[in-house]
Amino acid sequence: MLTIGEFATATGLTAKALRLYDDLGLLTPAEVGPGNGYRYYEPEQIEQARLVARLRSAGVPLPRITTIIGLTPEAATAELLSYWRQVEADTKSARDVVVSLAVQLRGRDIAMNETATPTRSAHRAGRGARSGQLDDLYPRKPRLTAQITGQRLFAVADGFGGVEEDAPASRAIDALEVLDGVEPGADPLGALDAAVAAGAEAVSQGKGGTTLTAILLLADRALISHVGDSRVYRVRQSSLDRLTRDHTALQSLVDEGRLTPDEAWADPRRVQLNRAIGQGAASAPDLSVHTIERGDRFVLTTDGVHGVLEGQQFADLVVATGDPETVASAVEEAVLAAGAPDNYGLIVVDV
Repeated sequence: MLTIGEFATATGLTAKALRLYDDLGLLTPAEVGPGNGYRYYEPEQIEQARLVARLRSAGVPLPRITTIIGLTPEAATAELLSYWRQVEADTKSARDVVVSLAVQLRGRDIAMNETATPTRSAHRAGRGARSGQLDDLYPRKPRLTAQITGQRLFAVADGFGGVEEDAPASRAIDALEVLDGVEPGADPLGALDAAVAAGAEAVSQGKGGTTLTAILLLADRALISHVGDSRVYRVRQSSLDRLTRDHTALQSLVDEGRLTPDEAWADPRRVQLNRAIGQGAASAPDLSVHTIERGDRFVLTTDGVHGVLEGQQFADLVVATGDPETVASAVEEAVLAAGAPDNYGLIVVDV
């Protein structure tokens, strides 16, 4: 018999994950000690534990996992393939509807006065003490951030892989800069989307990849394009809202309720991106439109900022009164005080 600690080591899981799988009825210990409640496992359960973990990480629903783990290998394979083929069919059906609606909506007359919104802004960037989680995939390569702080366009990119003289973050940013110096046409959201696609094409010509999060401020609304785990926040009337979601390997499963936050935190893939700009990666960005009110503050960060200061500390810093320069300096000081474990980029814009 193995203790939960020994079993966790043997399976590559954590004791916390094993307790979760027990609570969910997916992996019951061979024995639970009377009185102390200690869990014990048989060595024969190791492969089952690994299978359960992989099925959960793939987002397979709980009832289907319960069925699969009780089947022979051949029957389990058939069940799993059937599940995935239905997922693909459902996704294609939904995509067809969404594409049709997008074409229909984009065909409407959306031209309007797009005078630039007056802004005040400040930015910070710096090298962290270590390269960051994605450099495990690209050893001994720099991870460099790049930014745009323009009149109406603001963007942060957090690169990985590549080389300093040909940083993927810089190549992605270069493709966006043209949007800051021209008047938007009838379809500014389409123009932003096209610029990001051009940036993705430029990055694909070299090595490595990057996150890319941009905000285009127009007369009455903010257009956001986002891919990766950099973020855009909005401060309005002393309230902080996050306007983007991280494109990590497990976030979609948590959003859909197919994986618990505790399970995601226990999974070693929690820091890996499943969408980024680069070779072989899904690079199509999320697009969103948000109204602008006078007094709004927009804050763009890479994970070298919000990954260190996430929570009340970060909120207190960016909601604080003061001009963008003061706020940006305070955030940078807090990142440095925390050891700046990763390269960081930050933009603060007041409208």
